Amino acid sequence: MYMEKLTGKKLNMTRVFLEGGRVVPVTYVVLDGIPRDQSEVEMVGRGVEICGFSKGRGFAGGMKRYGFKGGPATRGQSTFPRQAGSIGSQTPGRVRKGKKMAGHYGNKKVTVKGLKVVNFEKDTLKLAISGPIPGARNSKISLRFI
Repeated sequence: MYMEKLTGKKLNMTRVFLEGGRVVPVTYVVLDGIPRDQSEVEMVGRGVEICGFSKGRGFAGGMKRYGFKGGPATRGQSTFPRQAGSIGSQTPGRVRKGKKMAGHYGNKKVTVKGLKVVNFEKDTLKLAISGPIPGARNSKISLRFI
């Protein structure tokens, strides 16, 4: 049975020990307003894709935003050790579109696919989903079962 999009709230990350001693990192999610007939459906082992907003980090420089190395720590370097470097050549006389520069980082819609439901508690409507889920704790997410 295919379920429509459900909404939920991300709680926290932990790990679950499965039979055979396997350890799986999971994220707990509480579902919002799921109908009782859908809560009876077997969810463990099903695939799920999750949409959420990534953590916002505000205005960030090139090193934090894109992982640039920065300038040398010695040999006369004094004022710009974290600068991104050159922004282009003289020929076009402008900065090209898509140039990686400092700016707003995070708080964008992210979809994570290929996750699986490891555990489901029917009384609290709490899901344990393998792997990471975008967003901070208590942020709203939407789930789609595959």
